Amino acid sequence: MSTQIASTPERVESGAREGESSVAPKLDRWAIAATVAGNALEFYDFLAYTTFAVYIGKAFFPARTAFFSLLLSLATFGVGFFTRPLGGLLIGTFGDRVGRRPALMLTIGLMAIGTLAVAVTPTYSSIGIAAPVILVTARLIQGLALGGEVGPSTAVLLECAPPERRGAYTSWQSASQSMAILAAGLIGTALAQLLSKEDLANWGWRVPFALGLLVVPAGLYIRRRLPETLLASRERDGPAVLRLLWNGHRRSLVLAVLIIMSLTINIYVLNYMTTYALTTLGMQASLAMLSTLTLGVIGAVGSFWSGGLSDRFGRKPVMILSRIGMIAAIYPAFVLLIGQKSGGALVSVTAVLSILQILGSVAALAAVTEIFPNEVRSSGLAVSYAVSVAIFGGTTQFVVAWLIGVTGDPLAPAYYVIATSLISLWAMFRLPETYKS
Repeated sequence: MSTQIASTPERVESGAREGESSVAPKLDRWAIAATVAGNALEFYDFLAYTTFAVYIGKAFFPARTAFFSLLLSLATFGVGFFTRPLGGLLIGTFGDRVGRRPALMLTIGLMAIGTLAVAVTPTYSSIGIAAPVILVTARLIQGLALGGEVGPSTAVLLECAPPERRGAYTSWQSASQSMAILAAGLIGTALAQLLSKEDLANWGWRVPFALGLLVVPAGLYIRRRLPETLLASRERDGPAVLRLLWNGHRRSLVLAVLIIMSLTINIYVLNYMTTYALTTLGMQASLAMLSTLTLGVIGAVGSFWSGGLSDRFGRKPVMILSRIGMIAAIYPAFVLLIGQKSGGALVSVTAVLSILQILGSVAALAAVTEIFPNEVRSSGLAVSYAVSVAIFGGTTQFVVAWLIGVTGDPLAPAYYVIATSLISLWAMFRLPETYKS
C-alpha cells in the first residue's frame, strides 16, 4: 500500500454546516492510521501503565503497604488528566485557528517526550524523590498532548468522509484504540509468561513503553503529508475561536461532556479489569491479562460494525440501546465474575461488556463530532472530550480502587458505572440526530 495521500477534490466536505462549501480530500488507509496514531498511542500507554500499575507503584512509590503503593501509582496515572482540559483549550483551538495538520504534529511530538520519560526514568531507589517527580511531569506532558489530540484527529476523519460513511470513518478512532489495547495486552501477556515476578518488577514493565515509541517516527512522517480540512479563516486568534464556541455552542458542549462521561468511565473500568483480577480476585498475571486481550479483540472488530450500524440506523438508537444494555448487564456480570474467579468468567464478562461499550462509543463519538461545525469542530470536541476525561477518566481507577479498599465491596465498579450511565443516557436523548445532516 502506497503512502500517497490523494488530494483531488471529490465531494462536498462531510459534516459541513450551512455556508461551508469546500470539498473534501481523500484519505488512504495509511493516512487514516497516521491520523489516529496519537490516540492509539494514548490508549496503548495508559493500558500499559494500568497493566503494570502494581510494579510501577513499587518502583516509584515505596510504601508501607502494597495497597497504598498501588493507590499512589494510580493517582500519578490520573495526574496526567488534569492537563487535558488545558490541552483541549490550547491545541484544540490551535487546530481550528491554524489547521488540523499542525495540531496533530504537535500532539504526537509531545506524547513521544512523555512516553520516553516513563520508559527511561530511574526508580526511587536509584535517584530518590526525583523519580516520582519526573514520572508526574511526564504524565502532565502526555495529558497536555492527549487533551488536544482527539479533536483535530477526529475532525480530519469526519471531514474527509463521504456523507453516508461518516460513522465508518470515525470508527477508525475507536478501532485504533482497541488495536492499541490488543497490542498492549499481547505484550503484557508475553512478558508475564516469559519473565519472573522479580524481572517484571525490576525492568520488564518498561518494555511496553519503549515499544510504544516505535510508532512515533512513522506517525510524524505521514502526518506531515495529511490534507488540511479546516475551512474557516486562519486569521482568527485563540480567544475568538473560544468565544464563538462558548457563545454559539454551549449546549452542545454540555451534552458532549455528559455523554463522553459514561463512555470514559466504562472504558477505564474495563481496562482496570487486569488490575482488578490481580488485586481483588487474586488471579495469576497470565489469567488476568486475558481481560486485556479480550477487550482489544472485540473493540478492534466491533468498532467497524458499530460505525456501519450508526450510518444505517442513526447515532442515537445505537448509542442509547447499548447504554441501556450496559446498565442492565454490568451488575450481574460482576456478580458472576466474583463468584467464579476464573479465567473463563473473566473473559466472558469482559466480552459482553466490551461489546456493549464499543457499540455505543463509536456512534457517540460520531454524534458529538457532528454537532460542531467545521469552524469550531476541533476545539469543540477537544474541550468536551478533555474535560470529561479529565474529571471522570483520570479519577475512575483511583475511585474504584479506593471504594473497594474502603468498603470491601468488590461490586463497587458496577455501581459506579450504573450511576454515571443514567446521567449520560439523559444527555443522549437530548442530543439531536445528525447522521443524515
